[in-house]
Amino acid sequence: MPLRGVGWSYVVSTPRVDPLRPRYVVNGARGGGRAVRVLVTGARSMLGAGVARALVERGDDVTVLQRRPSGLPCAEVLADVRDAEAVRAASAGSDAVIHLAAKVQVVGAWRDFADINIGGTRNVIEACRASSVERLVHVSTPSVAHTGSALVGVGAGPADPDRAHGSYARSKAFAERVALAADGFGVSVVAIRPHLVWGPGDTQLIGRIVERARAGRLALVGSGAALIDTTYVDNAVDALIHAVDRCETAHGQALVVSNGEPRTVADLVGAICRAAGVEPPRRHLPLPLAWSVGAIAEGAWSLLPLADEPPMTRFLATQLATAHWFDQRHTQDLLDWRPRVSLAEGFERLTASYASPAD
Repeated sequence: MPLRGVGWSYVVSTPRVDPLRPRYVVNGARGGGRAVRVLVTGARSMLGAGVARALVERGDDVTVLQRRPSGLPCAEVLADVRDAEAVRAASAGSDAVIHLAAKVQVVGAWRDFADINIGGTRNVIEACRASSVERLVHVSTPSVAHTGSALVGVGAGPADPDRAHGSYARSKAFAERVALAADGFGVSVVAIRPHLVWGPGDTQLIGRIVERARAGRLALVGSGAALIDTTYVDNAVDALIHAVDRCETAHGQALVVSNGEPRTVADLVGAICRAAGVEPPRRHLPLPLAWSVGAIAEGAWSLLPLADEPPMTRFLATQLATAHWFDQRHTQDLLDWRPRVSLAEGFERLTASYASPAD
């Protein structure tokens, strides 16, 4: 198998590719000088790509790991986080790892969520130990501590896999516990929970809302008056980079990150729709009915080979009808971080992106 070396990244030529085995490619130059050497997993996501670009721009030595090419201007490893050997090889020589790779779908087999989110996190931790990586920023989610009750001006509660709703939240709760349990054994670990990250190009939150609004299939659950936090993507990127720099101070903790500007669900959904030039929803679905629809949809999607995601789940119904916003003072002080893009400016950028879509 011929190898062409460039630094410590490679292009591998082989007639047969196992999807769980790594392929190494180089997309561009890396920073030099006193750069921090950082491995970012899951760099094809909007947040992961933003983190990798920002690290490169500040001059850090960046490698990304994900299953498909990212097009980012840094060293790249094409591999799956379930491959312990590949993760260990990618982390060699790193000072820090930002672990974003995860299965984020709302439905799916529990084994897949467990293998990727829990098993992948274990592989990252073992790789950090084997490679003497000093800092690990584990990217989690506030849903690990959302058990259905309103969260009003609270901090990061403990991850609770027994009460978390849905396979994604449950697996991420287990993964966060695994990550924080590794703190202090040769690596400083901090768990960051970005809350509802959005921005131009987002295919998850923004894309789904706009698609359903255009199709006339979008309704508010309950009154739409529940207050929730969201996070503009640039602010989430900044917070994760600050977490790398402040890991030794913040280690051992879970921190929720958001814009700190709670808005009602109706206000947020309306602003998203207006930015995209579509009509905001006027229909309201009572929570008990939305919850029942979600339960039926989850059952159908678990039994049938459906490729898309269900229009409603029990967890989504609860999230859309229940307040969840967080006190950001501890997070901001500990990370020495403040959001630099307000929601108002974020929606202006979102509107501009729909007015001038990328080619």
